Amino acid sequence: MSDMVVSVQNLEKRYGGMGRKVHALRGVTMDVPRGSIFGLLGPNGAGKSTLVKILITAVKRSGGGGTVLGRPIGNKDALRKVGYLPEHHNLPKHLTGRQVIEFFGAMSNMPRAERKRRADELLDLVKMRDWHKKKVGGYSKGMRQRIGIAQALVSDPDLVILDEPTDGVDPAGRRDIRVMLQRMRDDGRTVFINSHLLGELELVCDTVAIMHKGNVVSMGTIEQLTRGMQRYEVEVDRPDPMSLVETIVQRAPRASEGDAPSRTRVLATGETIEARENRLFVGTTDAQAIQPVLDAIRAKGGVIKEVRTHRPSLEDLFMQAVEQDDSPGAARGKDGGRP
Repeated sequence: MSDMVVSVQNLEKRYGGMGRKVHALRGVTMDVPRGSIFGLLGPNGAGKSTLVKILITAVKRSGGGGTVLGRPIGNKDALRKVGYLPEHHNLPKHLTGRQVIEFFGAMSNMPRAERKRRADELLDLVKMRDWHKKKVGGYSKGMRQRIGIAQALVSDPDLVILDEPTDGVDPAGRRDIRVMLQRMRDDGRTVFINSHLLGELELVCDTVAIMHKGNVVSMGTIEQLTRGMQRYEVEVDRPDPMSLVETIVQRAPRASEGDAPSRTRVLATGETIEARENRLFVGTTDAQAIQPVLDAIRAKGGVIKEVRTHRPSLEDLFMQAVEQDDSPGAARGKDGGRP
């Protein structure tokens, strides 16, 4: 059995019509590990939903290929083991929450007794037992999302694809949905989340892929993506810590600015030091290496309020990937331009 539940290579999607052509996917290659929570993130228009729709065969690809649950994209046996919650789902408003779950169970050819048993289990999972007799038309956005997740799970899928599952949901609802996602993973399912809410993904995802303008520009675990980027953050009680940086660099023999940004310097020992508002960022996780920096701050009369290790957030990684992809030297699509 493959360790990858989804594996795609060089997926392309071009839309055309009325004299306008859009290259939505530009050779996407990506793997989704089995038994993980995988986050596909990017801004609106990045190609995330197009990729998901290709995986479930709602959209036909223009090129490339891949597998879902070890079968070629579009294989009916594999699709039966995929649960899906679209971003703009439209659950039947005249049905109750329980009826919606049982309805989707019937569409999966599930026997009546099994549908009822499964509905009971899922109503408990998504915490909708108390509202299961109320019609969906009277539900809040969070309640509709909970029932939407339940219908995606009704056929006991191996892969669950959720498109923006927490968008528009209040903080308590988002927390509950995160718990549901972790339970799905603990039950052995693979969860594929498509979202632009970076903070939500960072809390639950094992692996992420960052999409921008139809390309996957970065992919890996948070630890892999931040390797070598951890640093110390020193909060100082000074109005302009840049003066501290200048003092520290002057104290360090053979200091060199190199090609670093104007508010960043390089110490003689090789670590970068950057001033930002009332904080200094030192490019090391070695506690011993920052002691001379702390000594220099005190010698200058600075007051150290806090020292802590700092790891880039998913938002930091995303912005870095997007900025690099937008840089003049970044590779362009096969057709030589952007949509």
